[in-house]
Amino acid sequence: MMKNLVIVESPTKSKTIEKFLGKNFTVTASMGHLRDLPKSTFGVDVEHDFEPKYINIRGKGELIKELKTLAKKADKVYLATDPDREGEAISWHLGHILGIAPEDKCRIEFHEITSTAVKDAIKHPRSIDMDMVDAQQARRILDRIVGYQLSPLLWRKIRKGLSAGRVQSVATKIVADRDREIEAFEPVEYWTLSAKLRENAKAPIFEAEAVKYQGKKLELHNVEEARAAEAALSKAEYIVQEAGRKERKRHPVPPFTTSSLQQEANKKLNFSAKKTMMLAQQLYEGVSLGKGSVGLITYMRTDSVRLADVAIEEIRTYIQQNIGSEFCSPKVNHYTTKKNAQDAHEAVRPTSIERTPQEMMQYLNKDQLRLYTLIWNRAVASQMADAVYDVTTLTIGAGDYQLRATGSIMKFPGWLQLAGKFADEEKDKTVPYIEPDTKIVLHKLLPAEQHFTEPPAHFTEATLIKELEDKGIGRPSTYAPTIVTILNRGYVVKEGKKLLITELGLMTVDMLTEYFKGLISIPFSAQMEAHLDEIAEHKTTKEAVLHSFYDPFAEDLKVAEEKIPHVEIPLEVSDVPCDKCGKMMVIREGRFGKFLACPGFPDCRNTKPILVKIGVKCPKCGGELIERKTKTGKIFYGCEKYPDCDFTTWDKPLNEVCGKCGGMLVEHVERNGRKQKFCSNPECADARPVRPSAAKTTTATTTTKTAAKKTKTTTRKTAAKKTTTKAAAAKKGTKA
Repeated sequence: MMKNLVIVESPTKSKTIEKFLGKNFTVTASMGHLRDLPKSTFGVDVEHDFEPKYINIRGKGELIKELKTLAKKADKVYLATDPDREGEAISWHLGHILGIAPEDKCRIEFHEITSTAVKDAIKHPRSIDMDMVDAQQARRILDRIVGYQLSPLLWRKIRKGLSAGRVQSVATKIVADRDREIEAFEPVEYWTLSAKLRENAKAPIFEAEAVKYQGKKLELHNVEEARAAEAALSKAEYIVQEAGRKERKRHPVPPFTTSSLQQEANKKLNFSAKKTMMLAQQLYEGVSLGKGSVGLITYMRTDSVRLADVAIEEIRTYIQQNIGSEFCSPKVNHYTTKKNAQDAHEAVRPTSIERTPQEMMQYLNKDQLRLYTLIWNRAVASQMADAVYDVTTLTIGAGDYQLRATGSIMKFPGWLQLAGKFADEEKDKTVPYIEPDTKIVLHKLLPAEQHFTEPPAHFTEATLIKELEDKGIGRPSTYAPTIVTILNRGYVVKEGKKLLITELGLMTVDMLTEYFKGLISIPFSAQMEAHLDEIAEHKTTKEAVLHSFYDPFAEDLKVAEEKIPHVEIPLEVSDVPCDKCGKMMVIREGRFGKFLACPGFPDCRNTKPILVKIGVKCPKCGGELIERKTKTGKIFYGCEKYPDCDFTTWDKPLNEVCGKCGGMLVEHVERNGRKQKFCSNPECADARPVRPSAAKTTTATTTTKTAAKKTKTTTRKTAAKKTTTKAAAAKKGTKA
């Protein structure tokens, strides 16, 4: 007979945990929430302190019945849902369904799925934290109020199917404000001037930039001013006025929070926030390591950079034994968590530093390994020594002008020894130390360069998440779903990595800004998040917070219903006829961007992608090359005659011919934005080289898969051989 029942959220997690606890425990999964507000009705009694009316979720009946049966047979039931507000609320709902009182010692939590953590949690059960439950309920009720009372207004006034939400509306406004700022930006011309100098004819050459004129900051606004400065500097005498040498340290970065993990994975691995969290969930819940499953990382929803003492000790020991004692920080590196952080869980880190990315390669798929490597490197680097640079600075006088030259050379790599390609590149730049009052020689005056000031960059997923975090909008668990929602609703589209506001998004933001200033206000949204934290900390009640929001919101809703006119989104007519009914197709916007649609909908449902021709002929068939997009918004180039012609390339084709083989040249953009031209013919000497690290990884992965395949094949053959031998022996009446 079963003695103990442990209920978790995910079946993957249940399989991992069951192996740790042994035969006296049964571990099963609730598959997330079992109760929620009804979909068909509002489900909140506003008149009676916002009392929610929960119902069992449709389709979960059999699971609920099974859980009740298991709970009746068990001596003790442990609720082991995720260690956050959402998990606390799921445990509370489970308790209600199974007849477990919130004050019973039924709740266990662990921040990593390892044998030690799980067994320790079983020894220390606690009651359900009703303050955390109330904070989650308040968030859910707020979202229901906005979703069920404001969204229908958008349906009636703009377009059916739209939605509004506290966090998604503010996120949309942030993107809209940035795009408008970029559109209104007026570039300003400026020029820069540099010179190549040396101490004498045999000394090394270095570069210095003109920075001051008559003691004030040098500003060259046009070509005339630049030419005048060039003329003066070409005749001037150069003398070193000041010379300095100092040591500069570059400190290691803290381990990952949810936000910084999503940002870094987006920048370095090109993962969306959604993909990052999906992979992190897999690493957290457990991966089979041959002898059994184990969680490879700690809980991935956190806003803290704190590490457990035992983890710090393990990391520091690993550095001393495997990288070098000189690379270990002399004292423990502690990092400051942001003021508005809940700090409920430690930072995202490997559950064991001994499980290196090299050892985990055979157990993880390519994307899992890339994310695990990012997390492992960041955690280890956080306890390594500073990188040290020798910095030389020269201030050089040249008549009325002053130039500055700065160089830095890495003296000790420190944590950058491990970070490798995951650290921002900082190349050595040598500037010799020259004593003050030394006359130096002008080797060459470089031509003045024209520049224009640039607008702020469009938001990417990484920078939008950083903005939301900095403004205190949302929490670690909400960043990824918020971005998914605004993309799915068509308020924002993705172009490469850039997030761009759509016409629909602008309309919605403008309407909400005019009639619901509180809802879409950044300070108000941040304050609401702080109020939810106060509920969890027992500093206020959910009823007080809900009343403070709802009373002014209800008034705004009445005014908006009366004053907002019905808005028709104008359709842009294209010059492309519908090949089914002949009408001129119109441009519409969907979750993957703009497309052509027949205006005769619903009688004619014909749609087509918008073809963006780049003016280059296909090297394979001579057709037009066009710009295409993957489902994730990544741009690539292909032939318009697809599928008859299958030519595609990630690099932008150019109307230029390779001087060596006559092939088409393409433009490749590096991660740092630098553009390079390569030949599209892979056999040409000017083709883009394949990175050795990528080839090595592919080879290693292929070898592992091949080995695994051979093992399975051998096992099957051996089993088949044994079966055949036994069958033959049985037929002869002898013992095999």
